[in-house]
Amino acid sequence: MKLDSFTRLLPGLLCAIGLLCAPAQAAQDKTKHRPHRHAKALRDSAPTPYGYRKDLMRFAEDLAQANGWDVIELQAQLAQAKRHPTVQRLMLPPPAGTAKDWAAYRKLFVEPKRIQAGLDFWRGNAATLDRAAEQYGVPADIIVGLIGVETYYGQIMGGFRIIDALVTLGFDFPPGRKDRSEFFREELSQFLLFARREGLDPLSVKGSYAGAMGLPQFMPGSWNRYAVDFDADGKIDLINSTADAIGSVAHYLAEHGWQRGLPTHFEVRVPVDSSDRAALLVPDILPTFSADQMTQQGAVLSEAGQQHQGLMALVELQNGDAAPSYVAGTVNFYALTRYNWSSYYAMGVISLGEAIVKLRE
Repeated sequence: MKLDSFTRLLPGLLCAIGLLCAPAQAAQDKTKHRPHRHAKALRDSAPTPYGYRKDLMRFAEDLAQANGWDVIELQAQLAQAKRHPTVQRLMLPPPAGTAKDWAAYRKLFVEPKRIQAGLDFWRGNAATLDRAAEQYGVPADIIVGLIGVETYYGQIMGGFRIIDALVTLGFDFPPGRKDRSEFFREELSQFLLFARREGLDPLSVKGSYAGAMGLPQFMPGSWNRYAVDFDADGKIDLINSTADAIGSVAHYLAEHGWQRGLPTHFEVRVPVDSSDRAALLVPDILPTFSADQMTQQGAVLSEAGQQHQGLMALVELQNGDAAPSYVAGTVNFYALTRYNWSSYYAMGVISLGEAIVKLRE
């Protein structure tokens, strides 16, 4: 979680709609975008062991000292990590000028097979979903939609060794975007803490190219802070326990501001005046405006939106060359973006959940 602009999800497909680009798979638009300038250097290299590289060994020394671990053992483990050019490549942004496309993105996730899989998942876990909704206030359709978008209900959980992904991004973050080395070094620390606590070999755990794990694709730090033992078997297992995954998703959202009984968004018509529209878009997805303030700025809210007592954000979803789509997002929409920092992601989760609800009726 908390990876910007969708960096974990189906990179080859998302590149085609402008939300993420793996340059080796980059889709070309009408203007024939040139490949990312840093992609060629990362394209053909094989993973290479880090060995006893000085900066990585210093990291091991500091971490071992802070936690009372055997430094020789930790250094030996980290020396077996491999720098993975594919991980670096998948972290690169799209080429400049690549248009985002909500309609195309929606089709990737709100499609018959995934909807049916979501229905089956709901049917098989109905009691657990009801319990999570009761305990944390997060509706079943949001939980089911989120796990469906993240991993297709466990069918796509990633095949990268977590230690390779996190060491690569922590110590060789690719040039071409904002450096997030510190974030991934902290996640590496959290992963090693997790592995020791759970008695796991850190060289064997697999997940996404960004280091996320399990059915809900929790980053190690999120696993350590928000995962719960929802099946009460004495351990937390987001890889094999559907109940733990369901409870942990609900707990995460509740801890990040989800409000029981509140819609995620309302329908809205944007102001005709471009300056009014621009003013409402300045805060992006952060709920900032009351219903009265949005109305005064020229937005036309649905009846339910007009009656909403909390703050909202005007959320813009671009549709390539077509006109954008807009919704008025509440704090619950914003809570979904704390799971993954993308309004497209949040709307995808919501839309998949809605489609599954319709199939249940």
